[in-house]
Formats: sequence, structure tokens, C-alpha cells
Amino acid sequence: MKIHEYQAKELFRKYGIPVPAGGMATTVSEAAARARELPGLPAMVKAQVHAGGRGRGGGIKRAATPAEVEARASELLAMTLITPQTGPAGRMVRKILIEQAQNIARELYLAILPDRASARIMIMAGAAGGMAIEELAATDPDKIVRVTVDPRKGLQPADCREVVGGLGLKPVLITGFTDLLERLYLLFVECDCTLVEINPLAATSDDRLVALDAKMEIDDNALFRQPALAALRDPDQEDPLEAAAAAAANLNYIRLDGNVGIMVNGAGLAMATMDLIKNNGAEPANFLDVGGGARAEKVEKGLQIILADPKVKGILINIFGGILRCDVLAAGVVEAARKNEITVPMVVRLAGTNAAEGKKILAGSGLDLIIATDLSDAAGKITQIVNNGSNAQTV
Repeated sequence: MKIHEYQAKELFRKYGIPVPAGGMATTVSEAAARARELPGLPAMVKAQVHAGGRGRGGGIKRAATPAEVEARASELLAMTLITPQTGPAGRMVRKILIEQAQNIARELYLAILPDRASARIMIMAGAAGGMAIEELAATDPDKIVRVTVDPRKGLQPADCREVVGGLGLKPVLITGFTDLLERLYLLFVECDCTLVEINPLAATSDDRLVALDAKMEIDDNALFRQPALAALRDPDQEDPLEAAAAAAANLNYIRLDGNVGIMVNGAGLAMATMDLIKNNGAEPANFLDVGGGARAEKVEKGLQIILADPKVKGILINIFGGILRCDVLAAGVVEAARKNEITVPMVVRLAGTNAAEGKKILAGSGLDLIIATDLSDAAGKITQIVNNGSNAQTV
């Protein structure tokens, strides 16, 4: 789960990580009030959306006077911000952050994230911040320091020295950087994060370190024990269909840009199904994983979510029966079809446990369903339908 920059900075303050003075506003008058509370101007007025590249999209503006703060707030609030990470549709700006601008002498990069390859926690630090880490890795890879930390031992002094040694910091900043890194590591662990990133981390002209930006992502699987963090979820920043799927336990749904709705049981099967659809010349509109132990009600809920996407022109249900038996899946499909208006063709491929029983349920339903013999056949039929409007062969 992502949270906003202003929320992450509140957590930074709680852990003693230095951030600029400031606060969030949802109206122009609130922005003016936040500006009056600052120790001084100029201020930065920053759009709060769950996407990077805000500065490139015009979502971060500088204001030298209170009148300029109000003017910049008026420009940002209610604008649709388009960045490289929002897609062409962009994101509506409903909140802005007003904070005091800093005199920057140098910009650094600092992030902590899990490293699945080593099963450790990775610290990444860059001697040049303020730009996308991917660009930094491409243009100057030697400026990125990578240090893995054994989570059983926690962050050790030697780990800190290794990070600091690769950044070329002024001696006066080394103690402050080490303290900041220790506090950030503690926040990462205690908040069950999957990412904490500061870009840029500013070294100011008076030799302070200040987190000018803050990005945090919380492990969804840990939210049950992090109720205070779970309360920070902003549904306005989430795809409504993905939010609906998240609300239904164990439904994993990702919305894409194609026109084939996909229901599977298992992430590996989802990848294989999407590959075959693309190889046949169509594009997935999503993938929805009902999991291994789904019951009929969950299958019905999954179909409702897929059908709610107007881009979907056909649905492919691809189930390999194991813990989820094919007859249970078929019963759920029939129940969903009878309760809901199925407006697009549906291709079903069943294999594994009780596949024969599942096909009998589908065949006896009287519904206009298309049965595939195998995965290749299923991908071919659904592609033919969405690309050419063919009805293929029904049960």
C-alpha cells in the first residue's frame, strides 16, 4: 500500500528524520494558512498523488510570497496531473503539501527495500540524487552504493560505514547521515515497509541533511498488524476495481490496458495465459487470480469485477483444478451468469480435479459459454472473438 508524501513525512518526524517544515492542504485558504505557519518563505507547493515524476508534470511549484502560494495552490488543486507514472489519464490532485524551501548545496539518493535474491534488506544510496534511480544507474552506475543487511542482526556500524564510504560526504555530514540512516532503517522494519525512498536527500548550504521528498510503501500482508498505517490508505488514488478486489479477501486483481478479461487460479498460470493471449494477437485487460481455495461466491465476485471494466470484450476463464475444484468453479460461473448480465462472450478452459464434472455443469446450464480443449485452444478462441467478433463454438 502506497501512502502520500505528506503522510510519509509525518512518520519521518515521528522517527526523528529531518524534513522541511510544512503541512497538507485541500483548499487554497488552507494552503495560505500552512504558508503563514512556516518559519519563512519561499515555499514549495507540491501535488500529492501516488506517482513519481511530479516535477516533470508540473506538479511541484515554488512560491516566493504568500500571494504566490495561493496562486500555485489554485493551479494545482483539482488539476489532472500527468506524469510518466500516471499514464495518459493522469491523477486528480485533491491534496497539496506546503513546505519551506531549502538552500540546497548537494542532492543525494537513499532507499531501503527488500532484496529477494539475498533474502536481506538492501540499502541503496546515490551520490547524485534528484533524478530517477534508473537514469542514475544508466548514466553513472558507480555513484550507486548497494549494501545488504542481515535482518537477523539489524543494521550494523560496518553497514553504515560501507554506505557512507561510497558517497563522498563532507566530514561534517557523516555523523548526521549515519544517524539518519539508522532511524530510516528502524522505520522500515517497524512499519513493515516494502520501500522507503528519499529522493532527493538534500545537504543544505549550512550542512544539514533534509529529506526533501519521501516515498513509502507498506506490505499489504502486514496491514492486519498495522492498523494506524492501514488507516492512511487513500481510496481516491486507487483504481476502483482494484480496490474492490482488495476488499474481497484473496482476490488478486491487476487492471491492464487490453480487452480480454482473465480469471485464473495462480500467478504462474496468469503469466502463461497472458503470454499466450499476446502471442495470439490480443491484449489482456486485467488478470484476476481467485486463488487456490476459492468458493463459488468468490468466483462470482471476481466475474463481477471483470465485467465492470468497459474495455473487456471477452473473458477467458482458465482454471487448473487442484485445491480449487473445477466443479466448484463451474458452479460459481453459472451462478454469476444467472445473477448478472453477461454482456461479452466467455471462453472456459478447465483441467485437473473434477474437470469432467465442471464441464457437465457448464454444458447443462443452458448458458452461451465456449468450452476450450486446452490453453492454446482457449487463447486462440478468445483472441478470435475480441479481434474479429466471432462467436466461435459454444457448448
